[in-house]
Amino acid sequence: MRLLLVEDDEMIGESMRAGMRLDGFVVDWVSDGIAAELALRNKVYDAILLDLGLPRKDGLEVLKALRQRKDTTPCLIVTARDSIPGRIAGLDCGADDYIVKPFDLNELSARIRAVLRRQSGRAESVIHAGALTLNPSTHEVRLEGRPLPVSSREFSLLEVFMTRPGVVYSRDQLEEKLYGWGDEIQSNTVEVYIHSLRKNSAKASSRTYEALDTCCRANHDVYTRAAIGLVAGGPLGVHGTGELGRVYEGTPGGAANL
Repeated sequence: MRLLLVEDDEMIGESMRAGMRLDGFVVDWVSDGIAAELALRNKVYDAILLDLGLPRKDGLEVLKALRQRKDTTPCLIVTARDSIPGRIAGLDCGADDYIVKPFDLNELSARIRAVLRRQSGRAESVIHAGALTLNPSTHEVRLEGRPLPVSSREFSLLEVFMTRPGVVYSRDQLEEKLYGWGDEIQSNTVEVYIHSLRKNSAKASSRTYEALDTCCRANHDVYTRAAIGLVAGGPLGVHGTGELGRVYEGTPGGAANL
């Protein structure tokens, strides 16, 4: 999951970014209100961590403008302003949570997960897809109750698929979920991760394979850019394939298996 951190204090910002990365989040960091508004125009973030006392534009004004644009990206205010009227004002302006400094980084991560869980409409902290389960708090993936070793990027990819079942993502959209500013992205990186998930599913039982296939099955767009289909909830074999991670370039005839 990709976060935008808006914090003008360098020491606090470095600490928050490092802590969130250790918890598996992709973090972009800006230090003033105007830079925050420019970053938010891309609409690639799953959540925002927003300080209020910012240079150039106050955080509360950034939040008001965000909600006026009908942007529903979850926003957690993280500030030293601890008055009750200030908290009420922040929440009434559209914040999803309000955290007062100083705070515990583990609690902040838990609050981010809670906000993301509410945003996706889930009641449980563990995400289920057939025999496949994913736990964002412990970073565990299980197949039929058994631990499945995955890399941090593979975990993030599965989390994207399972959080929004039925959504088809392009390659660019997936890269935006997995990588932040300055991260090096190779041309076939996403395909490599899907290939790894396919290998894991091939070793599992047919019931487990179906669970993974439900999350990662390929779809395609024959008219626009190459797309990696991640369609959940439908019957197997959509568009003539039940395989995971097939990439279609332009037309079905240009398909390339991973």
